[in-house]
Amino acid sequence: MPIILVPQGAEYKAVCRGLSRVTGFKPTVMPIPIGGKALNQYLQQWLENENFLNDQQPQVLIMGICGSLTKHYGVGDIVLYQDCVYQGKLRECDRSFTAKLYSQVQQKVSLVKSLTSDRVIWSAAEKQHLGETSGADVVDMEGFAALEFFHQFGVAVAMLRVVSDDCQHDIPDLSSAINPDGSLQLIPLALGLLQQPIAATRLIRGSLKGLKVLEKITNLLFFNQN
Repeated sequence: MPIILVPQGAEYKAVCRGLSRVTGFKPTVMPIPIGGKALNQYLQQWLENENFLNDQQPQVLIMGICGSLTKHYGVGDIVLYQDCVYQGKLRECDRSFTAKLYSQVQQKVSLVKSLTSDRVIWSAAEKQHLGETSGADVVDMEGFAALEFFHQFGVAVAMLRVVSDDCQHDIPDLSSAINPDGSLQLIPLALGLLQQPIAATRLIRGSLKGLKVLEKITNLLFFNQN
């Protein structure tokens, strides 16, 4: 049974809700900070206090929401990462673990290539440009850091996410609302949403739909294992 890592806040709560209706043995779920640097520091501290690496075949499943970089994927689509690119470097997800997950939910999930960004990609123009230049289908802020960190310990990593914003519309630029430690500042977040009400409404609507799908796919994934 893998350990699930999910960005803290609404994404973490959605995964926990999905697991709350699962009977029998449940995986451990951990809330992680937003962004690669904060995640790397968090994981280093976490491993110092855990016996996780003593497991016979340690596995980590990254879950959460992501943004689309191509018209092929829209809000609510479930994606399973094949690999992740960051600043020209590529790391692959564990093939056998990914194949196992795909076999469980294949009618509902698409295999994709992903891009990790250090900041929020908020404009439709930049999303489409990144999709074209990187060849990636989706973007998030933690994927590559997780793969890079666990690779050094031989831990199998898979990533399952749900698209919460498409590549055809802008969302608010909320970069200033993210602290260096990967937590959200509520006042800058609220101000960012208020300054761009139409984009904010779209972001909120997309996030709510994405989180609902995330909750359902979590339940489906682990309900099938009991």
